[in-house]
Amino acid sequence: MDETILIVDDERAIADLVEVYLQNENYRVRKFYNAADALECVNREDISLAILDVMLPDMDGFTLCQRIRENHLFPILMLTAKVEDMDKITGLTLGADDYITKPFNPLELMARVKTHLRRYKRYNPAEQRPREPEEYDIGGLHIAKNNHKCTLNGAELALTPIEFSILWYLCQHRGNVVSAEELFEAVWGEKYLDSNNTVMAHIARLREKMKEPPRKPKYVKTVWGVGYTIE
Repeated sequence: MDETILIVDDERAIADLVEVYLQNENYRVRKFYNAADALECVNREDISLAILDVMLPDMDGFTLCQRIRENHLFPILMLTAKVEDMDKITGLTLGADDYITKPFNPLELMARVKTHLRRYKRYNPAEQRPREPEEYDIGGLHIAKNNHKCTLNGAELALTPIEFSILWYLCQHRGNVVSAEELFEAVWGEKYLDSNNTVMAHIARLREKMKEPPRKPKYVKTVWGVGYTIE
């Protein structure tokens, strides 16, 4: 494989274990035990996906995630020893695509890595699907797959790959109500669980970036008890 995975975790045993599993899947690995060295790597190398621990000695993982998102769109997975929903939502809000709680099954982590890489490549501009629309323009909202950009009334929105995928899928199904289950399985490629609030957290962040009023959004609307729609 030609993908390069970044690991940032000051628990060396965990970082080394993840590295072994990734290398067994033929991924290239860049491993660091602090945020500063990781940021230098991100700025000089082509990273395909990052796995960040929340607790780091020089900078917390949430801040590191935010710094990476200033210039890069590759998927970010957070490793956290905390189980509070607020910590998970914080990571998603700051640009992470997924999280996994320690202790974790390395095989589950590998499955998530593969899922996010597949989804990211699916929406990569290099992949052309001529029979499908390459862009949508809905009342001032313009989203284009060929350059992976989205603008609202002429102003570019800085969307993460997950946020772009959610908005693109809703635009593809404009006028129809898409359930949280369908949206999750289409974007994340995993089985949806009833207790999963990941879609809701990403929709909230998407609306925030679009400066949508939560109670009366113009674009991404909630059909209570059913799902989400763009009309």
